[in-house]
Amino acid sequence: AGIRAKVEHPFRILKRQFGYTKTRYRGLMKNTAQITTLFALGNLWMARRALRKA
Repeated sequence: AGIRAKVEHPFRILKRQFGYTKTRYRGLMKNTAQITTLFALGNLWMARRALRKA
């Protein structure tokens, strides 16, 4: 359960912070680019406290 919780956290951030609840069918390249960008933003969101201290 602990591993699953760690994996589910980035998806929760995408849904709650960035509003990505429904997939829009735009083409594989555009969907891949959007989800990659959102995960990169999600990583920055999770590391925001550490980035402020630096």
